[in-house]
Amino acid sequence: MVAVFGILAGCHPRAQQAEDLREDSHLLTVDFQDGQTLEYKFVSSRETQIVWDPTKSAPRSDRGVVSQFTELMEMVVAYTPIEADPYGLTTIKATCKSVKVTRTRQPRGRPAGKDAVESLPGKTFNITVSPAGDIEDNSQLDELIREIGEKAFRSDTTRGRMKEQDMVNDFVAAQWFLWDSISSIEEPSEGVSVGQTWKSKLSVPTPMVMRKARDVVYRLDEIRQSEKGDLAVIRSSYTLAEAAPRSWPIPYSGRFQMSGPFGFLRGYRVLNLAGEGEEVFNIAAGRTEQYNQQYQIQMQASLPIGISANPRINIKQKLSMQLIQ
Repeated sequence: MVAVFGILAGCHPRAQQAEDLREDSHLLTVDFQDGQTLEYKFVSSRETQIVWDPTKSAPRSDRGVVSQFTELMEMVVAYTPIEADPYGLTTIKATCKSVKVTRTRQPRGRPAGKDAVESLPGKTFNITVSPAGDIEDNSQLDELIREIGEKAFRSDTTRGRMKEQDMVNDFVAAQWFLWDSISSIEEPSEGVSVGQTWKSKLSVPTPMVMRKARDVVYRLDEIRQSEKGDLAVIRSSYTLAEAAPRSWPIPYSGRFQMSGPFGFLRGYRVLNLAGEGEEVFNIAAGRTEQYNQQYQIQMQASLPIGISANPRINIKQKLSMQLIQ
């Protein structure tokens, strides 16, 4: 989770820096005011389709069958600066106000129970951010991610550790990468011009346990005028990254098995990932008004030894954030 703050000298560092920009550049910084809470609604929705290989060696009940299920997480988080300092470190307190998960029942699976992320309401975490946007301390968020990751496991361990399906990585995608489009600008003090592009990486939450990343190309598409002030419209495109950074959090530890179809599918191989998104950023207020991201993944998996089938998995993912207060 990253934020950027203006730090030039003067009675109002952000205003002074804006005056020094080129005429065609726009200063994009994330600003916080003491005591002002920003409340956002996050939505993560996913449609997963498993196309079973209709071969003689595939399980009879699965020959030619297409299994489909959906997952939806709706979450409201409030952010309050508790030590705002544009010249030094700023501490932000995040409070999870509500989380709701809706999931269709998997074929021949157990009824969907309470998702691990539904234990989040009332939980808080602090992050400390430098004026340049570097995360100096995200230990509380990392600890919370591991805490809810543990809640995804069944209490009965007589048959080993069994992990239920969860949306913990959707929570990670929503919280670990806030303001990524702003913090990944290579030379933020020089501003950004319409048409300018820059690169970053974002996570890829999936229903199975995988550690994948998206390569992102951001582009300042236009400056849109509104009653709220000038709005920067930032578009993004996504492709599959070679690897995910090791610094990203890992919710689970130890050996375990997943429940449902992802408990016996294995050998996942991503064939393609593509998508796009749009963010609306309020330049004057220094905050994101909303963003929408969507992408599709095509994958291939295998079955246990002795079953020569090649299931295909198609995933449609949507992620959004909306300022509600």
